[in-house]
Amino acid sequence: MHGANYRVVRGQPFTRKEYIKGKPQPKIAKFQGGKRGDYEYSVQLLINEKVQIRHMAIEACRLTANKALEKTTGESAYFSKLRIYPHNLLRENKMIATAGADRLQEGMRRAWGKAVSLAARVDRGQIIMEMHVDAPHIEAAKKALKNACIKLPGTPTIRVVPLKQQ
Repeated sequence: MHGANYRVVRGQPFTRKEYIKGKPQPKIAKFQGGKRGDYEYSVQLLINEKVQIRHMAIEACRLTANKALEKTTGESAYFSKLRIYPHNLLRENKMIATAGADRLQEGMRRAWGKAVSLAARVDRGQIIMEMHVDAPHIEAAKKALKNACIKLPGTPTIRVVPLKQQ
């Protein structure tokens, strides 16, 4: 199903994966990237709405930001970290979509469905991703996160926070 169908937070989250046989695996390859170090600033990506973000969108956001910042600053000039994890199971009641299946197409109302994907429930103002950089690379990090936020639902905000006291 399309990702927009799962954007709005509805109902109780379903996170008990031990009861499910064919549970989907998260598509996120790494939660941290770059080189750990003692950086001056943290550039943060926040979401201004309460939404669900699917794990494919989180991974696309991470890849876009890391690739853009690595291209401009190099691999050892930043440290990025994802601050959310897709715990919530998304279910889909698949329907028959072939010719002549018009009577079966309506299906049951409020059917349970199979687990098809994972999502992270994000509250208003929650940090999704942060990048630690030094002063010369702040603008590059902001631009990288601006490119990455296109992959996410909702309206994002980019905030720069100093990590060291001047």
